[in-house]
Amino acid sequence: MNRMQASSSAPSRAYRYYDLVMAAFVAVYLCSNLIGPAKAAQLTLPVVGAVTFGAGVLFFPISYIFGDILTEVYGYARARRVIWAGFAAMSFASLMAWVIVALPPAPEWRNQQAYEIAFGSTWRIVLASLIAFFCGEFVNSFVLAKMKVLTEGRWLWSRTISSTIVGEGVDSALFYPLAFFDSGLIPNEILLQVMLSQFVAKVLVEVVMTPLTYRIVGVLKRVEGEDYYDRETDFTPFSLKA
Repeated sequence: MNRMQASSSAPSRAYRYYDLVMAAFVAVYLCSNLIGPAKAAQLTLPVVGAVTFGAGVLFFPISYIFGDILTEVYGYARARRVIWAGFAAMSFASLMAWVIVALPPAPEWRNQQAYEIAFGSTWRIVLASLIAFFCGEFVNSFVLAKMKVLTEGRWLWSRTISSTIVGEGVDSALFYPLAFFDSGLIPNEILLQVMLSQFVAKVLVEVVMTPLTYRIVGVLKRVEGEDYYDRETDFTPFSLKA
């Protein structure tokens, strides 16, 4: 495949699947944050034994996989737009959930408590999630973009896994203390253990999904005719310019 030697001022062009990848990224991020955290799951694993985890941990790492795909194929600047789209969507969803939960229920409606359990996250948890997502996703995209240039496009697996380790590390290091330290929801003495276990689980998902990531990246590069290199990109996160 011919590599496109791109700069930060690449000409604007239309892509066949960029919008679909963006929609998938936002959908996974919203669902993993709105559906997954409400349930604590437990699996019994060989050697390890019983492991309890938030169900969302199985799906949240997929948003990082989409972030890797976006940066690898379309470049950091276009991935940045998608990250902002996810941030805006989650902000609106959180506001909507807060308003709907706070509305007085009709006298004949008996499901308010269940609704509060499913969608009534505290603002501390919501803000922690948004901050962690914002920082983690941008770090993930930055690391992958820089490594692509340094490796001259070789060893995709090293970029996807390394960027996920750093990005998910930042995400976990921010989210758990901001959301749960001295909150009473998770005892402080096991908070680090929970944070590390969730981090390891997220990275393992990335590793397991690496063959599929290779497949999707290869198809998109071929179909889109794009293989972006961020050689002169402005890496500020505070821009929507692509």
